[in-house]
Amino acid sequence: MRAGARRPRIASRGAALLLVLWLIAMLTAVVGAFALTARIEYMQGRVLSHGVVADQAARAGLEYAMTRVVDLDQARQWLPDGRDYNWQFGGAEIVITIVDESGKVDINAADLDLMAGLIMAVGVEREPARKIAAAIMDWRDPDTLTQAEGGAEDADYSADERPYGAKDAPFETVAELQLVLGMTPELFEKLAPHLTVYSGQGRPTEQYASAEVLQALGVDPERTLAERRRPRLPGETGSLVGVGTGTYSIDSRARLRDGRVSVLRAVVRAGNSGLPGSAYTPLRWEEGAVVRPSKPGS
Repeated sequence: MRAGARRPRIASRGAALLLVLWLIAMLTAVVGAFALTARIEYMQGRVLSHGVVADQAARAGLEYAMTRVVDLDQARQWLPDGRDYNWQFGGAEIVITIVDESGKVDINAADLDLMAGLIMAVGVEREPARKIAAAIMDWRDPDTLTQAEGGAEDADYSADERPYGAKDAPFETVAELQLVLGMTPELFEKLAPHLTVYSGQGRPTEQYASAEVLQALGVDPERTLAERRRPRLPGETGSLVGVGTGTYSIDSRARLRDGRVSVLRAVVRAGNSGLPGSAYTPLRWEEGAVVRPSKPGS
């Protein structure tokens, strides 16, 4: 009887041991899941916080650029001709590029020859370049007559199965150029940095123009850019205040120590915007952070 009585006790102890082991395994899994969740949330929070820091550093670069481009001290003044300027802020390395909009081709004011010249400058053959330029003219002009070079009016868009026709009104943004018949995404990407809708000038200002725009103007880009980069002598006139439009494209690219990058691209007009503490009016604003892998130990 005693031996038989011990067997149930041994069995119950074995069952209790299995239950305890099962509970330990379950608790271990729960704790592990909580730890993993906490780790993921920590990493997400760090990425977001560093992204915000990078965004603000890029914004600081733009604000600083606006103070330097209008600086009356020629030794400190930044020139809005497309060159890169380096600046450090809060541990971030910032590269800033400023271009006066008068150095770009205004797609609402340029004639067909200038527009075609720019399209050829980015690699398109003469005949298709002039055809695309003519389509740009037809998009913005108020009439329904097709340009002699080819162009594109409503019937041409309909034949291409487009759900719209020529606008017959000025471009509101550079991005609108993508709607013009004959414009490809690849060509637009090449043209966009050299175009504007803000200068109102039929001919770009050579002093701020890119090599492509200079080529479209029939100006030797190599010689002009070399002269532009030449260091100014003491007392040499080089102030840009009041010479350009006062409207600038600014690219501010901030890089943190961990490799994260934020890029702010904006078009701003210098002068009182009506907002307290603001020295400019934003006309276009694009910002965003690109998260790069952190360095070991960061």
